[in-house]
Amino acid sequence: MNNAFKRKLIQIAAFGFTNSHIGNFVSGKLYTGKWKQFCNPGLNCYSCPAATLACPIGALQAVNGSMQYNFSFYIVGFLLAVGVLFGRLICGWICPFGLIQELIYKIPSPKYKLPKIFTYFKYAILIVFVILLPIVVTDFMGMGQPAFCQYICPAGTLSGGIPMIATHSELRATTGFLFGLKITILFITIIACIFLFRFFCKTLCPLGAIYGLLNKISIYHLEADKKACIGCGKCARACKMDVDPVVNPNSAECIRCGACASACPKQAIQLKFGSSKQKKNKEHSHEK
Repeated sequence: MNNAFKRKLIQIAAFGFTNSHIGNFVSGKLYTGKWKQFCNPGLNCYSCPAATLACPIGALQAVNGSMQYNFSFYIVGFLLAVGVLFGRLICGWICPFGLIQELIYKIPSPKYKLPKIFTYFKYAILIVFVILLPIVVTDFMGMGQPAFCQYICPAGTLSGGIPMIATHSELRATTGFLFGLKITILFITIIACIFLFRFFCKTLCPLGAIYGLLNKISIYHLEADKKACIGCGKCARACKMDVDPVVNPNSAECIRCGACASACPKQAIQLKFGSSKQKKNKEHSHEK
């Protein structure tokens, strides 16, 4: 089976499981069953009526902003475990909002590359809006606000904010500048995704920032055999995340989609668990 087709099937299956309560869009109710206590490894709004799982970024902010300033070993441990195992494979194969961006990108239009400096913005978003603001900016009860969800997250606006306002007339009176700001960010994100592959993933996603930091040590990783490489550059041209897999095989921007491996005429690029280098070292030591 073609790798791109297989990836798309897995993305759709993951999206379907993550948003299995489609009927809730009509009623405007939220699923609150036992699955909601678990975090989705990808970005999917807790307040989406169809959502089965909780959003890890929303959960992380909720704990950071609590009156007790608790440290969530569950959420941090979950993100670290997933990141160390898979890195940004989650972004490329599992994340619901990643699939939405890729479908938007299929709209016929000129396609562009994003200057690399913009890819660092997501780390600032992670530090300021997910970690610091929920702790530092508190209300009269000492509780912080989920700043990323409240001020930025276009995924939450699309799948949570808009459906809830559409089905709950009492909520429409509460919309104001803040909701207008989020609608503007959503609009910019959608337009940008037409011209730039996964614009939100590259520039704004704090979850992608966390997994990206773990890409270099993740067990599932990319390996490029430089001896087999003929320097044709097909892998770099195939990468829509603007990574050269030969130069930087475990870049923080790599979403492990496998496009580079499929494009390589010499099969010099592999995505795998474990390390072939370690295996070779073991075989060499046994020979001695």
